[in-house]
Amino acid sequence: MERTVVSPLDTAHEAADDFDSFVAARGDALWRAAWLLTGDHQLAEDLVQTALAKSWRAWSRVGPDGYEAYVRRVLFTTYVSWWRRKWRGERPTEVLPERAAAAPDTDARNDLVAALTQLPRGQRAVVVLRYFEDLTEQQTADVLGISTGTVKSQCSRALTALRSSPHLRREEPTDD
Repeated sequence: MERTVVSPLDTAHEAADDFDSFVAARGDALWRAAWLLTGDHQLAEDLVQTALAKSWRAWSRVGPDGYEAYVRRVLFTTYVSWWRRKWRGERPTEVLPERAAAAPDTDARNDLVAALTQLPRGQRAVVVLRYFEDLTEQQTADVLGISTGTVKSQCSRALTALRSSPHLRREEPTDD
């Protein structure tokens, strides 16, 4: 009876092929989630790239059934760690920059992203996971590492804020 020997090199090639296939199939969806979280194209690309780089280290241990959940968890935990670590306060400057004139923007997608960026980051993450990624409260809690009750309260506060957001208000036409 002949024994087949699988070399670590063959296993590494299989993992690389699985990873490449996953990124090709799910990369756009991951970027959309990252864009909704960050509100910025380049930051979204950086977030996805960082999440995929972190995921690659454990790729062979995760297995095909867990790829999506694992990468999404890494994506959201990386996002959370970014805003916890970085100070985004004011920086003193000698000369104030000129204010750019705000151009009217009627694109509903840009209005939604603008409204989302006004939410605290935890609330934004909950809204993106619950309503854009269509996760349950329990799945959202698992991804973010928080309790289901926290998901509910954050979601409630976020929806209240979004309802009153000036970015999402539509003025009714008048009959003058």
